[in-house]
Amino acid sequence: MDKDRIAGSAEQAKGFIKEGIGKVTGNTKMVVEGEAEQALGKIRNAAGRMKDAARDTLNK
Repeated sequence: MDKDRIAGSAEQAKGFIKEGIGKVTGNTKMVVEGEAEQALGKIRNAAGRMKDAARDTLNK
């Protein structure tokens, strides 16, 4: 598993938590930051999946 997939998943989780806390406390800035972190995490996770797929293809 590529390190970008792991980091992306962690960033998504962090963003999800931050968004939740922002919603509970009414902090709009924190909600937006959490949503942005989730989006970046999804992108990083996708990049890691592409690296894994390329590596698997080369190894065959």
